[in-house]
Amino acid sequence: MSKDQPRVFVGMSGGVDSSVAAYRLQRAGYEVVGVFIKVWHPDFLTCNWEEERLDAMRVAAHLNIPFLTCNAEKEYKDQVADYFINEYLLGRTPNPDVMCNKHVKFGAFIDFAKSEGADFIATGHYARRVDVGTEPRLHRGIDPAKDQSYFLWSLTEEQLKFTLLPIGDSIKDTVRNEAKTAGLPTALKKDSQGVCFLGHVDIKEFLSHYTKLVPGKVLNQRGEIVGTHDGALIYTIGQRHGLVINTKETTRTPYYVIGKDVTNNTVTVATERPILNQESDLQLSSVTLRHTVAIGEILTAQTRYHQPPFNVQILSYDPASQKMAIKPIMPSDQPAVGQSCVLYRDSWCLGGGIIS
Repeated sequence: MSKDQPRVFVGMSGGVDSSVAAYRLQRAGYEVVGVFIKVWHPDFLTCNWEEERLDAMRVAAHLNIPFLTCNAEKEYKDQVADYFINEYLLGRTPNPDVMCNKHVKFGAFIDFAKSEGADFIATGHYARRVDVGTEPRLHRGIDPAKDQSYFLWSLTEEQLKFTLLPIGDSIKDTVRNEAKTAGLPTALKKDSQGVCFLGHVDIKEFLSHYTKLVPGKVLNQRGEIVGTHDGALIYTIGQRHGLVINTKETTRTPYYVIGKDVTNNTVTVATERPILNQESDLQLSSVTLRHTVAIGEILTAQTRYHQPPFNVQILSYDPASQKMAIKPIMPSDQPAVGQSCVLYRDSWCLGGGIIS
């Protein structure tokens, strides 16, 4: 290896996306080091991290690159799992994937890579880094079905400068075919859940290990009891499953959660999907922006992954307190407190915040 080759540590989860990320960087002339990120998991959940790590090792061996393990168990437990639990206990709906990216993949992993002399890290996210002068910009991945820029809104400019995103300019089929052509051991492997397993757990089962879930009453908008629930903590705005409705309609329309009271352990439902309209302002906290925005500017926003973007107007922004107020200028689904609101100019992801 030539010493002037940039050294990049690739977070290899054992899946095809990160495998192709490492393969592409190697072909582009980087000195590539594969790294498996080990995270905390509770004893009561089955975790196949050993198999995932073995798959990542097989790819590293196939590419003839070094392979290391980054132990991020403490960061994951403290910044992702505990956050996830505490947010639900407070009646909010967290997004663990965002916090995992912020504190683990682009936090602990970057610190580990720097300590080992890396020039960059890289991941298999479907998002693009586009440099304009010295400014790195985060853009949507070109595959609309796989774009993961929503989960990367919290990256700072410094984190993004240290990050390469090699597969964001490809669709999933292209990545699969490239893995097959290169003979990568993960070419035919099904998509794995990766590091952020909390986004895939059964909320009721998981939280039952940390708090007592008490069944309670489901109310309609008039305050009448129309059913029962398994514990107000586990429900989120817009949810339509997991409730027992006792009304006697012969042709029942779906009931949507439109509110919950964790103090009184009640869930309120309606037959119409909750909508965020132009009269409703959204308050954001913990705002991260990688570029300036103007008060009154019209941007697009997403409050859920894969949600159709909707137009919003910036009402106020205080960088010191990291607070922002925005106003929707077209209807959209009502978001849950605790979820992420991500802001875009076309495909350019400017940042976002937590709905408060």
